[in-house]
Amino acid sequence: MKTNYDVIVCGGGPGGIGAAVGAARAGADVLLIERYGFLGGGATAMMVNPFMTYFAGKRQIIHGVFQLMLNKLTAMGAYGSEKAPRAFDAEAFKIAAEEICREAGVTLLYHTFLADAQTQDNQIQSISVATKDGLKTLQAKIFIDSTGDGDIAFFAGADIEKGRSEDGLTQPMTLNFRMAGVDIQRLPSRAEITAKYVEAKEREEIQCPRENILYFFATQLDVVHFNQTRIIRHDATDPISFTLAEIEGRRQAWQISQWLIRNIPGFEKAYLQQTAPQIGVRESRRVIGEYLLTAEDLLSALRFKDVIACGSYSVDIHNPDGEGTVIKKLKPGEWYDIPYRSLVPLKVDNLLIGGRSISSTHEAHSAIRVMPIVFGIGHAAGVAAGLCIASGTIPRQADYRKIQRELLRQGATLGDICFE
Repeated sequence: MKTNYDVIVCGGGPGGIGAAVGAARAGADVLLIERYGFLGGGATAMMVNPFMTYFAGKRQIIHGVFQLMLNKLTAMGAYGSEKAPRAFDAEAFKIAAEEICREAGVTLLYHTFLADAQTQDNQIQSISVATKDGLKTLQAKIFIDSTGDGDIAFFAGADIEKGRSEDGLTQPMTLNFRMAGVDIQRLPSRAEITAKYVEAKEREEIQCPRENILYFFATQLDVVHFNQTRIIRHDATDPISFTLAEIEGRRQAWQISQWLIRNIPGFEKAYLQQTAPQIGVRESRRVIGEYLLTAEDLLSALRFKDVIACGSYSVDIHNPDGEGTVIKKLKPGEWYDIPYRSLVPLKVDNLLIGGRSISSTHEAHSAIRVMPIVFGIGHAAGVAAGLCIASGTIPRQADYRKIQRELLRQGATLGDICFE
């Protein structure tokens, strides 16, 4: 088993896929480790669906590795349907992700769980991983944390924040589930289903802190995807709390699915097809970097000279303590920049953050956490790592203009940035 690489990416979700491919296409020898037996993270293990917007008005603002994924899914007939233009098939996603990584020359290692990091003089010397063959030590020149939870950064001693400033509570978790055998043509409106749901909560037939019904259509014509359960006051980085959250998520999913079958037209012959293999985590650790991205930056469509990705998704805060969701949208047609400095953590010199745990406030994190944006963040982290390997520099000293040039060469979009 090879144990030394130029770049090691931890976490095979959208950020990790973007990071691994970006680094490999920039010339690095890359290992991508993943705790499950498949790639996709939020898209597959957490069953998050569909893709949130990657447009500003009519202008597509996220391409790069994300576009490779869209192309693969479309070619497989696994992207979009009449009722759900941005829905994708999660099984196809797994296969497409592997093809994208292998075509770029990325080495994959599944069933491998990050356990620790060994540091010296502000540098990660190695990481420890748990495998079926025991604990292993892996070395790299640059590490990319795409775990979503900031695991490498935490083990390496980087500065960490969790939750909102007033009490440390994070956004609630959601166990996604799907109902199959639904007669979609007979479904009442969302408002009508929500009204019945609220009445059922008042009668204590349903115990779920979410205030309304949230569902999406899927690529399968008789399937409805529910982003409905709300598990509050739990911590995805605390193993006991995380376990209890999973249990509560399944309880809510079963209760709500059975209520739908008994009470909502179109669900009479439906059944609970699937709950996600893992509960969906909106927020956990955030790694403090050289720039702290704020909601004001996003909502004002602030431009950064070191932009490495763009987004337009709203500030979207699910109440960490119960009912309610705060949504603040950008002006139509606007987008925001994400600066390279937010990917560079303090205190650790050979680490980049390639996912939702970049340096941001609780409020800003609620916008940049969605999958298309995370693809873009990961892609940038990978390109930066690859260029650092080629030049013998550390991420903190990297020339953002060279990163931008390579991202554009690899098909990314950086708002108004272009080079002749």
